[in-house]
Amino acid sequence: MATEKKYKSFWSFYPYYLTEHSDLTNRTLHFIGTAGLFAILVAAIALQKWWMLALIPVCGYGFAWVGHFFIEKNKPATFTYPLYSLGSDFVMFWHTLTGQIGKKLEEAKKTIS
Repeated sequence: MATEKKYKSFWSFYPYYLTEHSDLTNRTLHFIGTAGLFAILVAAIALQKWWMLALIPVCGYGFAWVGHFFIEKNKPATFTYPLYSLGSDFVMFWHTLTGQIGKKLEEAKKTIS
């Protein structure tokens, strides 16, 4: 049985995280979930409907986990590295939004392989 690598820093974890999101549909679902959680946060603050904050993890993780379980067919990194995974999702969202994701994914594949 192979032992799982233990990541000791966020930036050493991020390339692994990206390779676990190599499928475009999975990344798209993550992007929708993250955009949705930002929308919920803004709406909750603007409307002062604090109960809406409970929807944030449902939206964020719901879309992401569908992508992992049904598209990528791998275990979400959230289960092993919850904080690194959360941070990586926001970085991946930014890289997608700014058009850098293709380059970052190729760099990650070289780092991990």
